[in-house]
Amino acid sequence: MMIFSPLKRFFRTPKGYLLLVLTLLTALAAVHAGVRHVAPGLIGAVGAAMLVDIAIVRVRRGVWFFPSGALLSGLIVALILSSAEPWYVPAMTAAFAVASKYLLRTKQGHIFNPAALALVAAYFVFASGQDWWGALSNLPMPFLLVLLATGLFVADRVNKLPMVLIFTGCYFLVFAAYAYAGDPARVAEIFRAPDLNATLFFALFMLTDPPTSPARYRDQIVFGLIAALVSFAVYMMLGGVYYLLAGLLVGNVWEMWRRMTARSRAPHRTADRMPRPIATTPSWIQSETGNNQRASYVVLSRKR
Repeated sequence: MMIFSPLKRFFRTPKGYLLLVLTLLTALAAVHAGVRHVAPGLIGAVGAAMLVDIAIVRVRRGVWFFPSGALLSGLIVALILSSAEPWYVPAMTAAFAVASKYLLRTKQGHIFNPAALALVAAYFVFASGQDWWGALSNLPMPFLLVLLATGLFVADRVNKLPMVLIFTGCYFLVFAAYAYAGDPARVAEIFRAPDLNATLFFALFMLTDPPTSPARYRDQIVFGLIAALVSFAVYMMLGGVYYLLAGLLVGNVWEMWRRMTARSRAPHRTADRMPRPIATTPSWIQSETGNNQRASYVVLSRKR
């Protein structure tokens, strides 16, 4: 029982929920795509990410730990990269994802979603493809409901549903508006698989990353709008496979700027809200006052 209690606590955390859901999606997608076909990339990405995180923490802090965050980053990288890529591409991409958490950071934490940054880098370094096979994009349409239900469950657990709704609403609205006013054929693929599955996977599992996304609802609204509009702009201007990830990275930059400016204003707000010092009466005056009040009460009683 002592051994299983830490595991129970872990699987009740947001990371635990996400790991369970991603494991389910991986199993469903792997059965359809072929376990032997996807296993090299999965093992390479997850193994490289965990080894890099263990090594960095061991060198910096001198401790051993279980790299749950690296496990999730490696898994997401493997589920997005094309399963036709050589095993070393997801392995190196996942290793860079973990390293970026320690290289690109401020006092408020790491700036970018590690998996998103690494996937964009892999596109330019390896010309890697992204088929988002882990989003069940190659499975029949009813499996889209599985993706949606599990994703909403995770988003609710991390309290990021407003951001998901704002992003998806704005994202599909601007593409629908362009289809109505412009060339529908140019954006038709946005509304069908695999792009539809990719968008839902992205919104539910990547956009909601707690370390790199805001907690307050009003900030989540801004974050979701930025990610949606930038994704649309990149798609229309560049048409790259990384258009969703680019929107997220720009949102990450805004979120870090917001945190830094909020932190810089915090001392001034604290100073303004500090209560004024209350003048206290010396103890000898308080005791004398109390004695006088008791004496007055005795005199009045005698007169009565």
